[in-house]
Amino acid sequence: MFTILFRTIILYLFVVISMRLMGKKQIGEMEPFELAIAIMISELASLPMQDTRVSITHGIIPIITLLSMQTLLAVLQLKSEKMRLVFSGKPSILINKGKLDLKKLKDDKFNINNLMEELRMQGYYNLSDIEYAILETSGQLSVIPKTELSPATKQDLKIKPPQEGLPVTLILDGKINFKNLITANKDENWLNQMMKKNSISSVKDVLVAVLDSKGKFYCQLKEKNE
Repeated sequence: MFTILFRTIILYLFVVISMRLMGKKQIGEMEPFELAIAIMISELASLPMQDTRVSITHGIIPIITLLSMQTLLAVLQLKSEKMRLVFSGKPSILINKGKLDLKKLKDDKFNINNLMEELRMQGYYNLSDIEYAILETSGQLSVIPKTELSPATKQDLKIKPPQEGLPVTLILDGKINFKNLITANKDENWLNQMMKKNSISSVKDVLVAVLDSKGKFYCQLKEKNE
């Protein structure tokens, strides 16, 4: 029993590290070869977990091999356009200048119902509203609506708002994050003043305090029954 537990922990950690080294892509954003490698790694790891007669190295060595192949392919794709086309393919324009390309739909095994569903999920309900629809190599659909239907931006309305920054967490669960305070160009005295302004007597009473993207101080206190 302890042998199985030990092997499972080792293989789990090894697979997590391997997937972490592959990058921060979600499953739906993986290229076909990346998804194939991810599936193979999970299968290889499961065999030594289920059968103690299989050496743990018989799972680890193939995983290292696949990870090395994935790294090599990623480097080759960075350096060569041809390699990118071979392993990742190229995007397909399913709607071009407002017209459906039936040949591209057929080649990509993507029927009109699938296309309409993807469009609805992105907030578009009429084919006549779309200028371009591009099926990316990851399987995601990029949609470019007709110009007159594009959302108006602040620049279009000639509004010049100040540039927003990143929100910074200053207090989390009653503890001050001093590193984030320095990042936000604030100090503990400023934080104490903001707490006093918001009638907060102790840092321990704060669930979360954030300096938001507009530079405003926001905080939420802990519930009394916590």
